[in-house]
Amino acid sequence: MMGYEQMNQMTMKTTTMMKNFNKVGPISTPHKKTMRRSVSAIDGGATAEAAGEGDRGQNLETLDLSGMSLASLPASSINLASISKLDLSNNNIQFLIQQIPESLVARMLNLWALDLHSNQLKTLPNSIGCLSKLKILNVSGNNLQALPKTIEDCRSLEELNANFNELTLLPDTIGFELTNLTKLSVNSNKLVLLPSSLGHLTSLRVLDARLNCLVSLPEDLENLVNLQVLNVSQNFQHLKTLPYSVGLLISLVELDVSYNGIRVLPDSIGCLRRIQKLSVEGNPLVSPPFEVVEHGLEAVKQYMSEKMTESNNKTPTKKKLWGIGKMVKYKTFHGFSSSPGRSPGRRTGGDRHREEREGFINVSDYRQIDGLASPRHVSLFNPRRLLSPLSTFFSPPRY
Repeated sequence: MMGYEQMNQMTMKTTTMMKNFNKVGPISTPHKKTMRRSVSAIDGGATAEAAGEGDRGQNLETLDLSGMSLASLPASSINLASISKLDLSNNNIQFLIQQIPESLVARMLNLWALDLHSNQLKTLPNSIGCLSKLKILNVSGNNLQALPKTIEDCRSLEELNANFNELTLLPDTIGFELTNLTKLSVNSNKLVLLPSSLGHLTSLRVLDARLNCLVSLPEDLENLVNLQVLNVSQNFQHLKTLPYSVGLLISLVELDVSYNGIRVLPDSIGCLRRIQKLSVEGNPLVSPPFEVVEHGLEAVKQYMSEKMTESNNKTPTKKKLWGIGKMVKYKTFHGFSSSPGRSPGRRTGGDRHREEREGFINVSDYRQIDGLASPRHVSLFNPRRLLSPLSTFFSPPRY
C-alpha cells in the first residue's frame, strides 16, 4: 500500500500543476470577424470587449455597436474603410444634419449593410449617397420626415426598411434609380401618395405600404413583373379605389387590401393566376358581394373573371377611323369613278351632287398620280409651263 508521505507528495504535485495551468490561461480560439467594442474603447480608452480573440490589426467585417446608449457616431480608433456591416441600432443618436460628419459616412466605402433602427434620427446625411456598395438599409423606428434625394445614388440597394417613421413622401425619381431594389417597406408612416416612378422597380418583390394615409396607387403597376407581395392594408377611409393594373401583376402571390374604403375591386383581379392569398376584409365591398367573398379566393376570382367577360361583351365595337383605307375606297389616290364600272367621263349630275354633299373629293377631275410621275409627264412640271396662263394642266375640268 502507498504510504501517507507518498500520497501527500502526489497531492502537492497536482496542486502545483493546476496553478501553472491557471497562469497559462485557456486555449486560444480562432479569431472571429465580429467585433463588439465597449463605450470606453470607442472613446479612446484602453479596454475593449471582443466576441473572439485575435490581433488588433486584423480587418473587421461586422461592427456591432447596438444598444450602447451612444449619443454620436464614433470615429476614433475605428477603421471605417474595413467595415462591411455596421449596426448602430437601439441607441440615442439624436444628431441633426449639421452635426453629422459628412466625411465620416463617405469613408465607409465597403459598407453593404447599415442598421440605424430605433434611434431618434430626424434626418439622414446627404453623404449616404456615397455608399455605392450598400445593399441593406434599415432606418425604421426613427423620426424621419423625408429621405434624402441622394439615396437614389445607392444603386446597389436591394432592401430599404423605413417603417415607423413620419414620412410624408418618397423621392419622386426613386423608381428610376434604385432598379435593384427587391424589398421596400414603408409601413406606419404618413404617406399620401406613392411616386409614379415606383412602376419602374422591375426587380421589386415585396411592397409594404400599410398603415399610411394613401389615397391612391400608381396606375402603371403592371410593370412590376417580379412583385410577389403587395400590402396596402389599413389605409382606412383614405384608400377607396385600386388601379386596374393591380390585376396585371403576373407574379403576385399575396394581396392584402384589408381595412380600407374600397367598394369595388377591379375586374382584372380575375387575371391573377398565381395569387394564393387575398385579404379584403374590413372594406364596404359591393363588388364582389359579401356572399361571394365568404366562399374564398377561387369564388372571388371566378366572379371577377365572369364580370370582366360580361363587360367586354357589352363594349360596343369602335367605328373604323378615317385613314388610308377610306381614302383609297373613295378613290383619292386613283382617278376612277366612285361607282364600279363607270368611267370618269360618264358621271351624272346626281353623282357629283352626292359626292359634294358627303364632303368627298371628286378625284375623277384629276389625273392619276402614277401618270403624273411617269417620265412622259415630267415636262408638265416645268415652271414656265405651270405659270403660263395657257397651261392646260390647271384648266377647269371638262364634263
